[in-house]
Amino acid sequence: MITGLVLVERGVEALAVTLSHLVPGVAEGLVGDAVVIARRDDEDVARVADATGAALVVIGPGDDPWTAAAGIARRDWLLCLRDGDMPADGWIRALDRFTLTASGTGLPIGRLARPWRERLPALLEGRLHGPRLRPGDLVHRSRVAEPARARVVRLPVGIVRDGG
Repeated sequence: MITGLVLVERGVEALAVTLSHLVPGVAEGLVGDAVVIARRDDEDVARVADATGAALVVIGPGDDPWTAAAGIARRDWLLCLRDGDMPADGWIRALDRFTLTASGTGLPIGRLARPWRERLPALLEGRLHGPRLRPGDLVHRSRVAEPARARVVRLPVGIVRDGG
């Protein structure tokens, strides 16, 4: 099972879109819980997190959102998402297969394909700052603190962004 980590950047509508797309993973037994990550206290975000049974963590300036959320996640595998992310068809099977086969192979990071307009900025950021976790990554909690030490495996499924 995995924990969905959802970073709030656009607001409650986008958060609700992403959390609703995790529900089929819950029904299939892949997603066990979720953690909503907010950069500031927000009553609406807290209400959505509470209504969906997700934990909420509020981070301070400069805090790494994935590290903060990993500290309260209940599962070992973490799916990093940004509000508005919608895993594409086939994501449940692809992530389930990855977590089952990755256990004995040095715990790589599984990377879902992002929309083309988000790929170049992520590539440039990686070149400037070194490998980092980003939305669309499936990572074992033991790799969150040092993602640069993990091999990245491209998963055969992507993420669609909500246009809102």
